[in-house]
Amino acid sequence: MAKLKVERSSGSVFADLGFADAEELDLKAGLVMKLADVMRARGLNQTAAAKLTGISQPDLSRILHGRFRDVSAERLMRALTGLDAEVDITVRSGGEPVGEPIHLHAVAA
Repeated sequence: MAKLKVERSSGSVFADLGFADAEELDLKAGLVMKLADVMRARGLNQTAAAKLTGISQPDLSRILHGRFRDVSAERLMRALTGLDAEVDITVRSGGEPVGEPIHLHAVAA
């Protein structure tokens, strides 16, 4: 039986595949997973979520199926806040937080 060569992952499938923008794709993938989690937790289908996020249902479907390369991280964060989710961004230097987290939340209409 032939031996399989196993290579340990770097922790990023995009980096392992050699994508130059692996960090950006990791960020977007994480935001898309959170978007799906919030939709599931709130019992929202794509049509209902599309109305709340301002993203068309076909585009939302495409994004949720992993085709999000052309969607900005900012747009994904706005979609999350459109679903009444809150997004916190923490900046660290040397492992220590720099100032207070940036807090994004839905803006009351």
